[in-house]
Amino acid sequence: MTTATAPSPTSTAPTPHQVWKRARGLLIALLILVIAGVTFAAVRSGTNYGHLDPRSADAKGSRAAAELLKARGISVTVATTLDEATTAAGPDTTLLVTGPNLLTPAQQRRLHEATTASTGRTVLIAPGPAAASRLSPGVRTEPHRPVSPLPPSCAFPAARSAGTADMGGVRYTAPDSTATACYPSDGTPSLLILKGRGDGDTVLLGSPDFLHNERLDQQGNASLALQLLGSRPHLVWYLPSLADPSATSDDGSPDNNDNGNDTNGGGNGGEASGEESDFLDLIPSGWLWGTLQLTLAAVLAAIWRGRRLGPLVVERLPVSIRASESAEGRAGLYRKANARDRAAESLRAAARTRIARLAGVTAREAHTSDVLLPAVSARTTTTGDDLSTLLFGRAPADDAALVLLAEHLDALEREVRTS
Repeated sequence: MTTATAPSPTSTAPTPHQVWKRARGLLIALLILVIAGVTFAAVRSGTNYGHLDPRSADAKGSRAAAELLKARGISVTVATTLDEATTAAGPDTTLLVTGPNLLTPAQQRRLHEATTASTGRTVLIAPGPAAASRLSPGVRTEPHRPVSPLPPSCAFPAARSAGTADMGGVRYTAPDSTATACYPSDGTPSLLILKGRGDGDTVLLGSPDFLHNERLDQQGNASLALQLLGSRPHLVWYLPSLADPSATSDDGSPDNNDNGNDTNGGGNGGEASGEESDFLDLIPSGWLWGTLQLTLAAVLAAIWRGRRLGPLVVERLPVSIRASESAEGRAGLYRKANARDRAAESLRAAARTRIARLAGVTAREAHTSDVLLPAVSARTTTTGDDLSTLLFGRAPADDAALVLLAEHLDALEREVRTS
């Protein structure tokens, strides 16, 4: 039987100060990681250019082609507004339009007028149906086909000299018999050259892939790029932008393109229409790196905090209960449930355990009748059948029999102890 002790104070919830002391290290580390990630993303985004940008060294950039052209003595100028592009157009200039589908209808008509009068070369990257009809009237577009190495299959000197190149994408047909059609995909050309005024011409390319840094050294891509873009001493690399002031109409509202299929997926120097883009291509690489760093930091923090389980804490009971009170409470529950069988079994099991220790029987064999009964019968005068009924018998039929069982068990234990 245990004695009563003073109640121990119950545990209370941690105070805000304690919570702050525990979490401030993790919060400071996360704050440092967030600041570092944002700073890194901002630094990278400041020097990150779009697809087909001659200043971009990324896989989809075109810096390699621009550097090769400069090495051949071709001046390369980047234009981001329509005014810059039309002003620079001339007979000794090649105007490369990387995103004609970004231009509004008014911009496309204005660009067509300027290039027609310039008698220079105009190279259009993957114009869609509406853009092609305004920038090169009479040309029809055919559905997009995958980009793959294709033979030139034409008499155009630049194509014959370059040989097989990565072409495909949007395909074009022209009713004019003087047009030169090269690199057919499924029988329809993906490169079309239209003869213009004087020595001028317009080149329609179904895909920009052969100008990308990652593909320039494959097939005859470099040769085709140098001959198409290096036929004049000056090259104007026009990267249409939605921020161009000329993109708004006279009333100040945006002059939206009339064909949803012509919407270009890029911004400044964005990817041409017809080339499938992934959603991640639209996110600046700096933010992707920042998100990756934050994710890695969160995983490491979770692992770090997850292994700090701390020592086991023993929970103190709010009140110490007397052994007699506990026994009386359990007995009251048995009586209320009329569970004489459970009460009898509890009494017999406790008695067998104590008697086995007195009789020299191990605790494992204390509840085995074949081992316990012979050892106990050697120390008592009780016969074998009565001893078996007392220690391993049936449940009492009523409360009086249960009380009698308890008394006989106590008597047996006293006899074994004194034997």
